[in-house]
Amino acid sequence: MASHQPFSLRIFVVDGDPDGLRIVERSNWIGRAVIFPRSLLPAVKERDEFAQTGVYLLIGPREDGEGEMLYVGEGDPVGPRLEFHYAKKDFWSRAVFFVAGSGQLNKAHVQFLEAQLIQKAKAAKRMPLDNVNQPCEPTLSEADEADMQVFLDNLLGILPVIGIHAFELAQRPGAEKMRNNLLFCHGKGIEARGFESSQGFVVLKDSQAVLTTAPSMKEHARGMYDLREELIQNAVLELRGDSYVFKQDYVFSSPSAASSVVLGRPSNGRMEWQDAQGRTLKAIQEAQAGALQGAANGA
Repeated sequence: MASHQPFSLRIFVVDGDPDGLRIVERSNWIGRAVIFPRSLLPAVKERDEFAQTGVYLLIGPREDGEGEMLYVGEGDPVGPRLEFHYAKKDFWSRAVFFVAGSGQLNKAHVQFLEAQLIQKAKAAKRMPLDNVNQPCEPTLSEADEADMQVFLDNLLGILPVIGIHAFELAQRPGAEKMRNNLLFCHGKGIEARGFESSQGFVVLKDSQAVLTTAPSMKEHARGMYDLREELIQNAVLELRGDSYVFKQDYVFSSPSAASSVVLGRPSNGRMEWQDAQGRTLKAIQEAQAGALQGAANGA
């Protein structure tokens, strides 16, 4: 797993509204993020950042189910592209774009960033993309490509902090920590393996999921039913014999979302996920909480 280095963010709320225009800067980085709701574009488009070259994300609700979808684009400058999407693209409700100081980014740079972001979103499969095509990466010099990789890494570090997780692949801990935290979910002849992480609940590659869903899932847990169908459609779940198999490690928002997809029915993940000794996740967490309380009382 890649190591993480501490960093700090400075978030400037321009008009005092936490949901309005925000400028995000990262320590020791040339870039900045600009975040705003769609409704504010006419009022803020004259800011200097909109006249700069950058890469942008549009986020909004899906038309065919629960959750959000994403569009990735680039602009030289970004302002006219965002105005075009304001007029022509209906789904998005908020936007974030990344720029740098004057002359730091050019058209080829942001084309590289756009291509990389689309590729990563397609690999993670955590949010549907409104993009139709995969753009080709431009040819950059070795030095420019290295600089843009650093820019991309910093950008990707900021996105989860501002609530955008579309590009995150599941991250496995070390082998020993994995063994100590591995959980199992069983049902109808299948077994899935997973663990809790800072990203959510990770179900591991080669875990199984049941072949068919219970009628109650579509009726009473439609969001989980739709998620399962989406994972089948985008090949995270692949049919193999009389069950589905996870083709990659996949991050779910909660243990219950993971167990519901695996078992094909509404379920309480804190009861369904168990360790090798048969202790439920709920029991494990209660024991951990008790140990922490005991340590605090003894301090």
